[in-house]
Amino acid sequence: MRPHGVLWILLGLLLWPEPRTASLPLVMDSVIQALAELEQKVPGTEVNQSASAWLLSAQSSGPVHPLHHLLLTMPNLKVTELQPPPLNPELQDLAEEVARHDVRDGREYGVVLAPDGSTVAVKPLLAGLTAGLQVHKVLTLTLPSESLATPQDAEATSPGPTGASPDITPTDATATLPKGKTRSLSARDSFLTVTLAADLGLAFLQSPPNKSLPGLGTDGCWDQLSAPQNFTLLDPNASVLTTAFLNGALDGALLADYLSRAPEPQPSLSCLLSEYYGAGVAGDPEFRSNFRRQKGANLTSASSLAQLVLGTLVLLQSMEPGPAQLQNISQEQLAQVAAHAAREFMEAFLGCPAIHPRCRWEAAPYRGRPTPLKLPLGFLYVHHTFEPALPCTTFERCAANMRSMQRFHQDTRGWEDIGYSFVVGSEGYVYEGRGWHWVGAHTRGYNSRGFGVAIVGDYTKSLPSKAAMRTVSDELPSCAVRAGLLRSDYQVLGYRQLVHTDCPGHALFRQLRTWPHFSETGN
Repeated sequence: MRPHGVLWILLGLLLWPEPRTASLPLVMDSVIQALAELEQKVPGTEVNQSASAWLLSAQSSGPVHPLHHLLLTMPNLKVTELQPPPLNPELQDLAEEVARHDVRDGREYGVVLAPDGSTVAVKPLLAGLTAGLQVHKVLTLTLPSESLATPQDAEATSPGPTGASPDITPTDATATLPKGKTRSLSARDSFLTVTLAADLGLAFLQSPPNKSLPGLGTDGCWDQLSAPQNFTLLDPNASVLTTAFLNGALDGALLADYLSRAPEPQPSLSCLLSEYYGAGVAGDPEFRSNFRRQKGANLTSASSLAQLVLGTLVLLQSMEPGPAQLQNISQEQLAQVAAHAAREFMEAFLGCPAIHPRCRWEAAPYRGRPTPLKLPLGFLYVHHTFEPALPCTTFERCAANMRSMQRFHQDTRGWEDIGYSFVVGSEGYVYEGRGWHWVGAHTRGYNSRGFGVAIVGDYTKSLPSKAAMRTVSDELPSCAVRAGLLRSDYQVLGYRQLVHTDCPGHALFRQLRTWPHFSETGN
């Protein structure tokens, strides 16, 4: 059965007129289950339109994204003409609930919990799948022909010989003024236009110029992890660009890119999503949701994304009726917004590691009253956990390790909480301990001067995964410096330099001494 046929039938079901309330847990496995059931029940179905397009353009209620009508091929059949074999009522209910993304009253809707512990908005994911299955359709935008950048910037941001976007620093982000010309988008640009560009630009229109968008990438907490139903944001004033939305947008673009290049027969969508949210697509452990930010950084550059955002905003501005916030905005102002939005997304989201909040690993409450840190701090103290001795490579194992360490620190050591500021797994995620704002119990005598970061495992004879070391050596501290939490001249020390111990292990400490911010003395 062709993947777009499955999606088309699924979305016909989402338009079923009887309102219900979802009772299945809001997890990605339930979405995959719905796809798999359709694939089994209606083999051989051939449909020329994407089911996700039905979901995005013909919802029974709620707002419809204007760009999806313009940039995606939409089916013309009426729902009554579809007559799809129904899913069981629970799957129908779940599918309808996750089809609409919304943020209101401190809650986020249309999101599901993935096996890696991340939360994903389904709507941008489906938009990307639709675009990937319609790669034959050429998308065009009115895009820049005269750059606001300097000639050196223009040269630095030109595509390389392979046509791929170059690896440039976020400060190279520029946008340009349209001259009334159109340009056909590359497949990758098309996918990002469909999943991300409009929402990114419109959200940043509301933020002060050249300042971070409040609530960008806000995460949240599920009411329960075993059978999640309600998702509450950690910041009640979060923008629509939540972590879940950006995760869905990235996943949609990445999987669209894969589908556009996959030879016939294309993989079933249930299989593709199972692999991506599992061990890795086509057996590649690097191509899975755990590493979406690293993969996403390879899809575009800040300058290329700025041009896409600008072209998308100009397109929306030309529509009747267009978004109200675009009225009376000059193209020069739109160019500035686009450049700012692209830079913030590349730096503040893609440039930072994904951090699971305490509620995600089901932390016990803090005992007592935490002491606030006086930020920014000047040190990063590196540990290995030693016990657990084995690296954790799945969310379930890493979360269990966090709970085990917290129990030991609270019940055996008598501490108020887990001692570390952050703990890094080998599966691509960071786990919040005491976090950025509270004094930890990780480096005796120095807890108020630096953040304590531990990598799960015993690294006496072997090194952590490359992903874990990259997180601790580069991504986490760089993100903290940008946010004003860590001084730009911060120093890295191993725990053994301050306390009589072998931590962080002989092998890791030898590697630590090669890091740019390592200090032999810690003065």
